[in-house]
Amino acid sequence: MSKIIIKNAEEVALMRHSGKLLAQVFDMLADFVKPGVSTLEINDQVEEYIVNGLSARPASKGQYGYKFALNTSINEVVCHGIPDKDRRLSDTDIINLDITLEKNGFITDSSTTFVMPKASRKANKLVKTTYRAMWAGIKEVRPGARLGDVGAAIQEVASKAGYSIVREYCGHGIGRNMHEAPSVMHFGRRGTGTLLKEGMTFTIEPMLNAGTELTVTKEDGWTVETLDKKLSAQWEHTVLVTQNGFEVLTLRTGEKVQH
Repeated sequence: MSKIIIKNAEEVALMRHSGKLLAQVFDMLADFVKPGVSTLEINDQVEEYIVNGLSARPASKGQYGYKFALNTSINEVVCHGIPDKDRRLSDTDIINLDITLEKNGFITDSSTTFVMPKASRKANKLVKTTYRAMWAGIKEVRPGARLGDVGAAIQEVASKAGYSIVREYCGHGIGRNMHEAPSVMHFGRRGTGTLLKEGMTFTIEPMLNAGTELTVTKEDGWTVETLDKKLSAQWEHTVLVTQNGFEVLTLRTGEKVQH
């Protein structure tokens, strides 16, 4: 495992700026993501806004050979869904948009699951519970806590609601590189795992499934689906460990910090 990179005050300021820009991307998408729009149109809108509107870079594009500015994961797609000109949103879909942004050498990463107006009650419940689970994990972040505390808190919310947690994919350290140490599991035991210290930056991004936790990767080599084709939802924020708690670097306009 590579060494965890502690950010100094100057690096934190740059990450904070990157996170604010990324939050603006999601604010812009609030009115754009709706039934009838294609996932490729969402991709093109995001890339144009990041590059021309924010003078930043969509960090996913070119990473590991990926060709797009974001992942578009609909319904049973857990993560890494590929934008497609022929896949238009229906009024019953849920879609996770996972976006990374680099500005001045520092990357932040965030995702939101958008719910279309006629999505089922089951879909709405899954999405809301996943959001609560993410915040349950975030609220554990402080110097002296451990990553097992974060995972355990997420697991408690998911299990109580009857959902499974995807285990093959996890959160990660982030900064000059998209993926740094440590790995942030969304399950675990309290009092175990990496000790959190001021200046750490990492993502918390639980993926909850309505059915089995098991997944399968499609032949395109990217798209990950639930094995049983049941719904999956995800939320993600980039988090900083502060002197006495946490700061969410990718907090959206109007989104309240949950303590």
